[in-house]
Amino acid sequence: MTDAPRTEPEDGDLVRRAAAGEVAAFEQLYRRHSGRVHGAVWRLSGMNPARAEELTQEAFIRAWQKLDSFRFESAFSTWLHRLAVNVALMDLRRRDPEDNVDHAALELASEPVRPFCAGERGDLERAVANLPPRARAVLVLHDVEGWKHEEISHELGMAVGSSKAQLHRARGLLKRALGEQS
Repeated sequence: MTDAPRTEPEDGDLVRRAAAGEVAAFEQLYRRHSGRVHGAVWRLSGMNPARAEELTQEAFIRAWQKLDSFRFESAFSTWLHRLAVNVALMDLRRRDPEDNVDHAALELASEPVRPFCAGERGDLERAVANLPPRARAVLVLHDVEGWKHEEISHELGMAVGSSKAQLHRARGLLKRALGEQS
């Protein structure tokens, strides 16, 4: 007699069990999704490991508290990821309520950006981490997470034009930072 392959429970089953109070089911969800959540908040926090860990924990605490609001209309991973990004954005708003546009940086950003090779990844991550918080948030949400400017402007409480300007600013600052390292 052979053993049947062990199958992992689906997220939906784990969510239902966790919403009913089963802590072990939520622990499975945590182990399954903590890496992606941590990656998103790590980028939004400027690659600050301690802050990313705090935001990851805060996101999962909020998820536990709001499990009963999950309506199974999308994948749990999508819902959780959005919740985590919102936690990081709320933290950003508390820490940096206003970030003015630097017009000189916008001028620099009007030139085309050269593509990055794999060897420059560390330099790129450091440069992104050093961006002003709101510019970094717009860059990560738009270029990494794939959000549209309308979504970003709504979440960050800014005009669509400001979101576009911040993205332009971030790209220009990255170009300058990476150009100085070459």
